Amino acid sequence: MKARGSGTVALAADRIRRAFSPRAIPVSVENAAASSAASPAPDNSASAPARAHVAIIQGFVGSFMMLVGSIGAGWIANGSPMIRHWLVITLRTDGWGVTMSTVLLTVGAMLLTRSWLRLGQRLRTWGPGALKSVTIAVAAWSAPMVFAVPIYSRDVYAYTGQGRLVLEGQDPYTTGISSLSNWFALGADPAWAENKTPYGPYFLWLARGVVSITGAQPDWSVLLFRLLAGVGVLLCVIYVPKLAELHGISGARALWIAVANPLFLISFVASAHNDALMVGLAVVGVYFAATGKHVAGILLVTASIGIKPITVILLPFLGLMWAGPGSSLVRKFLYWGATAGLSFGVLLLSGIPYGLGLGWTWAILDPTPGYTGYSPSGLIGQQIEVFTNALGLPGSDIATLFRTALKWLSIVAVLTLMFRGSSSLLVRRLALAFGAVVMLAPIIQPWYVLWFIPFLAVTGIRNDWQIKILYVVITFFVVFGAQDQLSVWSFVELNVPASSLASIITLAFTIYLLVLDPHTRKLLIEGKPSEWLRSSRQRISP
Repeated sequence: MKARGSGTVALAADRIRRAFSPRAIPVSVENAAASSAASPAPDNSASAPARAHVAIIQGFVGSFMMLVGSIGAGWIANGSPMIRHWLVITLRTDGWGVTMSTVLLTVGAMLLTRSWLRLGQRLRTWGPGALKSVTIAVAAWSAPMVFAVPIYSRDVYAYTGQGRLVLEGQDPYTTGISSLSNWFALGADPAWAENKTPYGPYFLWLARGVVSITGAQPDWSVLLFRLLAGVGVLLCVIYVPKLAELHGISGARALWIAVANPLFLISFVASAHNDALMVGLAVVGVYFAATGKHVAGILLVTASIGIKPITVILLPFLGLMWAGPGSSLVRKFLYWGATAGLSFGVLLLSGIPYGLGLGWTWAILDPTPGYTGYSPSGLIGQQIEVFTNALGLPGSDIATLFRTALKWLSIVAVLTLMFRGSSSLLVRRLALAFGAVVMLAPIIQPWYVLWFIPFLAVTGIRNDWQIKILYVVITFFVVFGAQDQLSVWSFVELNVPASSLASIITLAFTIYLLVLDPHTRKLLIEGKPSEWLRSSRQRISP
């Protein structure tokens, strides 16, 4: 009976892997082979991308609109000199200025989303010149965001506070930024006041360096943190295509999926999240390991862990690459041990400067409590709580138990992918493990999905339900951020609240993309609206 149960679990796991995997995904150049199921084969007969410049220009216009809109609706620190500039005062205190800024920011984000979708359609053969076009798009769409006021998140202001803590000899792993004088004027969200720092020692070194250069001046600090994030974006631009080509996947298509998408650019350039550097180092590390430079790969992923510890999930799969295909279980454990010893040994030594120690480990062992309502764990848990409360049961406790079970399920998924699967699918297994940890967690921030999307992209996202899910996820989080993260002073009188206005615009634009736009509506549903109505009448007619 026990053997039958184990076989059933293994069969189910194998079916899941097949559903999420292209037919063939090699892990090294020597085994590279094209996978038509994962990506359209490059069309070498195509002389040039079909009018890609049209989508690129439209996306630049959208990004520039976001730049202008950010002045009146983005996050500006109270201590910034910008707050006293006449233009900023006008756009942030007059109702028309706030309304115009909200419209520009929201429409710009949606136009950028459409441009990304259209760029993929225009480059659908992914032939010669496609990679150049996608790279130009990333550069053009990012350029205005480099100078924008932070939007969609103001975590970058907390980085300044954490850098000040290290500079002043305090431990960010035990002390919140509220211990600093004038901390609130630097723009950080009050939620960071007592929070411990969830970042690795290397990022704290960088934050300390930024603060020592800028004197904690918020605007210059944001710019330097944005440039650091830009390094991560640049690493992705260079190495995502390289890693994709190892797997027989179009490098241009992988770059379009992973880096050119609007959520990536907004979160990693406009918001200046340190996740950009984390992801960039992780991608380079996996590339090095996949090409046989195992120690260099492990050290690069260790650097990624030193930015944000979540990429520790990648280490077991790098150990398997180091052990080589067909390794015995004993050999796998030996190389897992060597990988962990090398990485954690370096991190242990890295904790000596500034007395940081191993405080970063709390981010893994003691994650932030609570949940977000749009995560699968949070959304389903809420429904369970309502239903069980109606039955007279302790709904809150049952929902908490459910969310805990999903977290343990993610650990089971990682262990299963570590021990089962082809050695030629190691990067794919790594991507699925990373995705399981993110998607089954109770808290998902919009940019968290960007942690694993690059690894799915380089191993192939098929032109079926897989790419459609990506369209939905990216668009949802762009829409969510556009109406959720607006900085509007409470004393400003508006006929329509800014968040409501943004919601109306994003909803209308989304309906346009799905139903009215003759190009983008084909991405999710085939056929014309008149054909949908005719088909619906036929289904309901007797």
